[in-house]
Amino acid sequence: MKKKSKAQRQKELIEMLQADPFYTDEELSSLFEVSIQTIRLDRMSLNIPELRERVKSIAETESSKVKTLGVKEITGEIIDLSVGQLGISMLEITDDMLYSKTNTLKDAYIFSLADSLAMAIIDAPKVIMRFANVKCLKLIQQRDRLIAKAEIYKKADKKHYVKVVVNNKAQEQIFRGKFIFEELD
Repeated sequence: MKKKSKAQRQKELIEMLQADPFYTDEELSSLFEVSIQTIRLDRMSLNIPELRERVKSIAETESSKVKTLGVKEITGEIIDLSVGQLGISMLEITDDMLYSKTNTLKDAYIFSLADSLAMAIIDAPKVIMRFANVKCLKLIQQRDRLIAKAEIYKKADKKHYVKVVVNNKAQEQIFRGKFIFEELD
């Protein structure tokens, strides 16, 4: 396979990161079949920040829309939010989130990711969880990236019915849940 020119690679790099800003340099390096250093140099010459800075920028913008929780109370980073409808958040798993003996992710992190995203999409200053039906479908045994998607599927009076799905980096569903939150006066 013929290597792409630098200009073509950089053009495609911009398009890929506009479509999905969550690619790591390692993933891009593999996709373009170049070294990680080449990707970093391309990003620098195009003034594209590293993954953490891209995510931080998106998260700060989206988190400011949340009425129910403070920025530091949200587990993960909100990357898309339509208050009153749906939201997407991401959590990068770190070693301190894993049980030391089994090297598996503590379930509390998955639940907290789903719960805080569900609360964030509700357009109310105070809510309480009245009901949760959750299922963990797969064990996370290493560092990974979790993507949570939450959607309000019904609203009746002051009750908000929210479903949340959490996938891992490989797009495997690892958690799903349905929540009922009630607005408080």
